Amino acid sequence: MRLAMDVVNAFARGPFSGNPAAVIITDKPLPDKQMQAIAAQNNLAETVYVVTGETPWSIRWFTPAREVDLCGHATLAAAYVLAERGLLEGDDVAFSSASGPLAVKRHGDGWQLDFPARLTGPALDVEVGHIASALGCQKDDIETCFDGVQLMVVLKTEAALLALNPDFRALSRLHDFAVVVTAPGSDDFVARFFAPNAGIDEDPVTGSAYTTLMPYWAERLQRTSSKARQLSVRGGWLECTLADTRVLIAGVVEPYLQGEIQVPEL
Repeated sequence: MRLAMDVVNAFARGPFSGNPAAVIITDKPLPDKQMQAIAAQNNLAETVYVVTGETPWSIRWFTPAREVDLCGHATLAAAYVLAERGLLEGDDVAFSSASGPLAVKRHGDGWQLDFPARLTGPALDVEVGHIASALGCQKDDIETCFDGVQLMVVLKTEAALLALNPDFRALSRLHDFAVVVTAPGSDDFVARFFAPNAGIDEDPVTGSAYTTLMPYWAERLQRTSSKARQLSVRGGWLECTLADTRVLIAGVVEPYLQGEIQVPEL
């Protein structure tokens, strides 16, 4: 069986930046086992599957190691590829997903996600020495930590965030999914994202993380719109808006590869 597959870079600023996602569009769903096997073969942060034979179109995301319930950059990528293939009738698309209805629309030169806001859990009253050790920073660099969908660590400075030297095995023991680290920055705020338990030591750009980051920074900065940057090697650029219980996350998509894969029938 042959399947068309596109690889594009989401939240990019020019070639070889942003987060690569593989996009596969079918009219019928593939078996779960096959979707996971393809994602493992691709070895990208996410492979996204869109099924156009369902109403609304369904969307699912797989890392090399597991399925996740929400992914921003791959959803942005999927909307871009659907438009490039002439499958969209207008400038927006609605998906059904494990996280409920999701919408994406054109936004200037890019696309904008409409995702549910995810508030942080309670601040953790813990000894932060083991967290600092896992991240490769000083205890005094850490301002606070929150539990939630992922462990969220707030650092005092952008310089400390840039200088992190993580021990990924130790990080995998801090949270069963991921650790997001954030700080005030030269943009309104900056972040890095580590998910070794999902097969991604450091994610280049993590759109879903901003569903938690933006509510936190909106309250702290006392404004509902911010520019954010993810300080991975590839770099990521996002414009975020808190709109009641939703977070709007905008970015640009850059094309990279169009091709075809061959997989066995299951």
